[in-house]
Amino acid sequence: MNKDWMVLLQQQNQLSKVIASNQVTSQYGLVLSEQDAQLILDERHHTLREQKRVEFGEGIVPQIIYEFCDSDFIDQNNYVNTIIRLQEIFYLYKNEMNDEITDDELLHFMKEQFEGVCYGDLDYLEGTCLSLFSQAVRAGYRDYRASEGRGEYEAFDEVKRWDYELYFECLKELFWG
Repeated sequence: MNKDWMVLLQQQNQLSKVIASNQVTSQYGLVLSEQDAQLILDERHHTLREQKRVEFGEGIVPQIIYEFCDSDFIDQNNYVNTIIRLQEIFYLYKNEMNDEITDDELLHFMKEQFEGVCYGDLDYLEGTCLSLFSQAVRAGYRDYRASEGRGEYEAFDEVKRWDYELYFECLKELFWG
């Protein structure tokens, strides 16, 4: 019985921390109801079990919320589902990288790619950006430590990106001869 009381107290504390994030996220038009927050935490519990991970304290959910709340690709309509998916991706890649990377480094990397290369596409973030990054980390890549995970993707990106200069030259040739 005492053990159940402690678990309930911890769950209530986690719920309070997630709800408290509304003080910051509301300025971006994002607000979680108590039911939304509970759903996110329930999914967190499921994902932790699925990924065979244990987490102490408040967990990663508040950090994910604060890292991504100012995203151009998250609005109230997709907020809850995006946070749930981001936490699934986070735990998956913590395992894939054998916990070689800190939570902050992984979150910074995720956010930067989500906003830039991925344009808000969670499948591309998970299946391409993080897949390539995790392969590099497992192979011994550690340069991300100095930058806390920022500005690292270009080092091993296999996809040729737009070249503005070349694009502009092509447009000039097409329209101005």
